Amino acid sequence: MNLDTQVQRPEVTTSVPPPQMDRARYLRVMSFFIRALASIIWWDVLLRNLPIVHHMAVHTALRRWRTLARRYRQLAVQLGGVLIKLGQFLSIRVDVLPAEVIAELADLQDEVPAEDITHIHATIAQEFGRPAEAVFAWFAPLPEAAASLAQVHRARLRLPSSQPGDSCDEIEVVVKVQRTGIRRVVETDLAAIRAAVRLLQLYPPIARRVDTERLLSEFTSTTRAELDFVAEGKNAERFANDFADDPGIVVPRIYWDYTTTRVLTMENVAAIKITDRVAMQEVGISPEQVARRVYRAYLRQIFITNFVHADPHPGNLFVRPLDKDDLSESSADSRPFQIIFVDFGMMAVVPERLRAEARELLLGLATRDARRIVQAYIDADVLLPSADRHRIEELHETLLRRLYGVKINQLPHIALSEAQYLWHEYRDIIFEMPFQFPSDVLFVVRALGILAGIATTLNPEFDPWAETLPFARQIATQELEQGWNRWLDQILEMARLMWTMPIRLDRLLTQAERGELATIASLAPSAERMLRRMEQSLERLTWGVIFTSLLIAGILLRLNEGPSWMSTALLVGAGLALLWGLTRH
Repeated sequence: MNLDTQVQRPEVTTSVPPPQMDRARYLRVMSFFIRALASIIWWDVLLRNLPIVHHMAVHTALRRWRTLARRYRQLAVQLGGVLIKLGQFLSIRVDVLPAEVIAELADLQDEVPAEDITHIHATIAQEFGRPAEAVFAWFAPLPEAAASLAQVHRARLRLPSSQPGDSCDEIEVVVKVQRTGIRRVVETDLAAIRAAVRLLQLYPPIARRVDTERLLSEFTSTTRAELDFVAEGKNAERFANDFADDPGIVVPRIYWDYTTTRVLTMENVAAIKITDRVAMQEVGISPEQVARRVYRAYLRQIFITNFVHADPHPGNLFVRPLDKDDLSESSADSRPFQIIFVDFGMMAVVPERLRAEARELLLGLATRDARRIVQAYIDADVLLPSADRHRIEELHETLLRRLYGVKINQLPHIALSEAQYLWHEYRDIIFEMPFQFPSDVLFVVRALGILAGIATTLNPEFDPWAETLPFARQIATQELEQGWNRWLDQILEMARLMWTMPIRLDRLLTQAERGELATIASLAPSAERMLRRMEQSLERLTWGVIFTSLLIAGILLRLNEGPSWMSTALLVGAGLALLWGLTRH
């Protein structure tokens, strides 16, 4: 079986019946989605086509979207469950949602009040067929962390002694236990989200712009996979195997005899939090070296192992200090250390079809080759068909010229200063956003965004370009060493084309002599968009003039002559014109 499929899409046994939905929760979630959709239809579909209020609808759009995102965030915090996961998922969809919505959802944290310890003990008893006290020698009553789907407790395992007659050994572990009834909550929320997506598909601009079915499928499979702790344990073991040759990376051991789909028991590897710069300096660890090692570990995950830890927030990364002789790469001025990864519920697999393109993108960034970057987009099929390739290349050339070599702590300030210039020069591309990324790629982008914040905390002068360039050179060298057979195939293909070239040229000249050649011309994407907007503006102006003329004529006729069939006909015609205009798009 394919390991990617086994880890990311765990099999669902038919012996467990699907949980019943929580009707009250479903109605509450659906009421929010319906009210939100009604607001969008009213402002962005109906009123947007009225010439009188068109500008008002446009100028208030960003504020309304921001308010809508804030209300969703409040609902997600109140209800928890999948709504928090959905907010986090949408916060990475920069190719679908406005920046204002992304900003509101970006800080949505998966932290909720802890569940009562008796419910946690009940879940453990159900999973192992005996009381929690019989499974664990000690179990902390208060959790170390509480999230929407599960919470984590410290515990001790009682292991049989290696020598007969000796007392049992106890080891420190952490236990991740699912919340009571969480599967019912998950299926209820997914059902509501599925219904909302079906409603969104009725809106043509969204149906054309976004593959909602694919988004829903990706989100559903990712969420359900997080409920299978056996799959999470396998993810951890695969990640550990990927870094088996790197003593600087640590993954907790999984205790399979104490692990089920709802309970995950693993080695307690808690150490210094990745963002605790002061604690690192107190024990002699260089935060700058920590930032460099974590960044290199993610480059390796993305471009070599293709299996990415997609949730690197400070609670999932730790730094463990070591003795001077523990690691060969330790330096005289810094204590050796290890980076510890935990929580492997959210993993991103770089698909086979995108791995070559990802490396091309990396090489394009390292060599500042905008054409190579855009070609990688095209080969990865993330550019929409209407995208203007030349304009996108110009935008990337500008970004590379202005941002190359910028340190992470300088990036926000430079980005703000450059925003006005970029908006003025590339407003058409920024407005159109001709990209649509698969979620597995965006989970990687999200991970890099979180990682950038961590690196800034550890080392404000961290230079990602300087760290990326040697890695890109290493990748390029490997490509050259391993690509000789691909070159041979290309040489054979070129030889075949040269052999058939005289025949094809003769056919072309024959068609030209007979007058059978035809030329097909098409507008550039930017010109086509401009023409489409002009047509829409002219159409809006036309029906606006018709509506206004009929309305004014009907009112004046009624004021001067009183009610009559003519004034009534004019007013009815104005109403029909208004209805036609509002429903035209």
